[in-house]
Amino acid sequence: MSVERADLEAKLREIQQVVSETSEGAKKPGVVAAVGAVGLVVIAYLLGRRRGKKGAARVEVYRVR
Repeated sequence: MSVERADLEAKLREIQQVVSETSEGAKKPGVVAAVGAVGLVVIAYLLGRRRGKKGAARVEVYRVR
């Protein structure tokens, strides 16, 4: 079994076509905006949790009889 140059070129063209189609699909602005919005919400949530833990007061209540 031997691999010829034409076989390699055909396979590489096929791979290049799949990569081009995938990259064109990923460039849609709606997808990028949605990912960015979700990222901002996650960052705001995590920073809010951190700030809430940092400034929370600890109060202990003892009952005296």
